[in-house]
Amino acid sequence: MRLRSVLILTLFVSSILIAPAAFSAIAASAPPRIVFSFAGLNERTGILFVGKDRGFFQKHGLDGQEVFVRSGQLGVTALSAGESQFHVGSANGATIGAMGGGLDIAFIAGLINKLDGYFVVAPHIKSPSDLKGKNIGVQSVGGGIWMFTMLAFEHWGLSPERDNIRFRVIGDQSVLAQALASGIIDGSYLGYTFGSNMERQGFRILDDLAKLDIPYQSLGVMARRSFVDRSPDIAERTMRAIVETISFIQDPVNKVAVMQSLARGLRLRKIEEAEVGYEMIKGLYDRRIYPTVEGLRNVISLLGKTNEKIRRLKAEDIIDDRIVRKLEREGLF
Repeated sequence: MRLRSVLILTLFVSSILIAPAAFSAIAASAPPRIVFSFAGLNERTGILFVGKDRGFFQKHGLDGQEVFVRSGQLGVTALSAGESQFHVGSANGATIGAMGGGLDIAFIAGLINKLDGYFVVAPHIKSPSDLKGKNIGVQSVGGGIWMFTMLAFEHWGLSPERDNIRFRVIGDQSVLAQALASGIIDGSYLGYTFGSNMERQGFRILDDLAKLDIPYQSLGVMARRSFVDRSPDIAERTMRAIVETISFIQDPVNKVAVMQSLARGLRLRKIEEAEVGYEMIKGLYDRRIYPTVEGLRNVISLLGKTNEKIRRLKAEDIIDDRIVRKLEREGLF
């Protein structure tokens, strides 16, 4: 009995001595955690859902986590506080404003380099001119949906001030769709998935904005330059995973897998509801993931009308494409 007690005590002490070394080894081998914030709940950010679900970040030794935030401003705040490493979103008042204010954020990749999505309106609205005097929903003033809307208005020759078009801050796209259905607003930008669902309910797609061919940084990857300086290997591995995810999405063989990820990320009730979004994004992403200089100039021009700091920006100065250039030299795309 005494011998048994000694053996048990010996094993207990040994486990205490060995455990720290074992835990250290596990910690040392754990992949670095990278957090992507995103504010656009639509099929365009499906690249994050697919990249995570299909293991592309894991393949490159990364623990990739996507975190939905209510606005681009919160995404910028997370970047500046070090709570996230990347923000995936559009060029808008929050992101460009932060750059104009001196924060060392830059676009390190461009995933969709033109305006895209549907502008959906109530059935009685037949043309862009019918939007005069109407209520238009946005997620936030200065945000991505607002930017999409303003660039579309500019293309159609509309001015919110002159034409008495009233913006209503509603929420993300799922909430905007509900507001349109209930008559709170007369129209709104919606991604292809939500827009198609509204069309099936009898609402009108006023225009497919991708067909307008307006250069715009519709979806890009942003990071702090200091992070890229400090962790270039992590930034590079992330971009490799993103390029491979785009290739996966664009291969028709993977249609069902991509739709499953879209349905999860967009919180859709049925996988079938993701089909329209899938059909659109497979042709939207650009494997040559350079940010668009011309598209950023469009944003600076629009926002610079009321903001001196943004007006002083140059598109080339808010781009850091060193990782993308390295990948192209290696023949990845």
